[in-house]
Amino acid sequence: MTAPASPVPVSFPLILKTFAPGWPAAVMGTGAFALATLHFSHRLPVLAGLAWALHWFNLALFVLISIPWLLRWIMAWPAVVASFRHPVAAHFYPSYGIALLVLAGELRAFGGCDTAALAAWWLGVALLFGLTLAVLLSIFQGEHVNLDHITPGIFIPPVGMVVIPMAGGPLLAVQPEALRDLALTINGLGLGAGIFMYTALLALAFHRFYVHKRLPPMMVPTFWINLAPLGVIVVSLLNLVAAAPFAGDKSAYLLTVFLIWGFGAFWLVLAVLFTWSVRKSTPLPFSLTWWAFTFPLGAFTLGSQRLSEATGLSTPLAFGWLAWTLLAAIWTLTLVKTVAGVANGKLFQPLP
Repeated sequence: MTAPASPVPVSFPLILKTFAPGWPAAVMGTGAFALATLHFSHRLPVLAGLAWALHWFNLALFVLISIPWLLRWIMAWPAVVASFRHPVAAHFYPSYGIALLVLAGELRAFGGCDTAALAAWWLGVALLFGLTLAVLLSIFQGEHVNLDHITPGIFIPPVGMVVIPMAGGPLLAVQPEALRDLALTINGLGLGAGIFMYTALLALAFHRFYVHKRLPPMMVPTFWINLAPLGVIVVSLLNLVAAAPFAGDKSAYLLTVFLIWGFGAFWLVLAVLFTWSVRKSTPLPFSLTWWAFTFPLGAFTLGSQRLSEATGLSTPLAFGWLAWTLLAAIWTLTLVKTVAGVANGKLFQPLP
């Protein structure tokens, strides 16, 4: 019997080499949690303090994560290349651009920091398009992806695309006039590209779920990622319809939004049952994939809140409260385990 390998001593070069491309998902999840909590604080004022605490914490978290994430491209380039060519890990690179877009939404919602929000949005858009195109070209030009590699992580690039109007729609009113037409076009381009990419990849994911072996326990949290585009599309479509001068009768879009949200509500129940069924037979080991619980739950909460406002229905709001409660519990647990994993160095150990 082979003895387990001894832990590698943690050093800054090791951190750079092993720093996973999906770390910005922590910023995405925390930002969505902050925005959803701020929205609910209008109904329950006691939540306002928590929302602001999450906002400031997320700004600090983004700076902290950005240091190794960006330095890795300079000081650990071979590791970047290797993970970029990995058929699973590569899909997580656009998460940095998505994190910037989420921060843009935060900066607009918390205090109206329009200049900083615009800067974060434009930079996030540029990085998101660049990283997404690079990931897709790497996959399309290679032959290294097979059915084993098809996980819900493939939804991350289209999630980023549909997040563009989620933050960018409210910012159209403060865009410089010379850029407003371009910004509106980018919002529409992102939403259109994201919706159709997501639809195509959803079919691919269902193919894997139906005919292939089940997800490894470590990847089970990624099953929740499907909630992210469904929640974000609701918010982004409503934002874009409200901002586009040619949208016409805006109420005509509500049925489409309602149907998209309905699939999200169905997936929330399915994700809970799926995770519970796996957990009964197999432990779910902690890894950074646990952050995949958080942004999807936050996105669905935001979508539920917006749909309830637009339609006057109370049921979506009830689902929103349920998702927010799950998010609060899972975010707290994931943060505690992440801090512990950083402190003991386990999150920076090379993969076997």
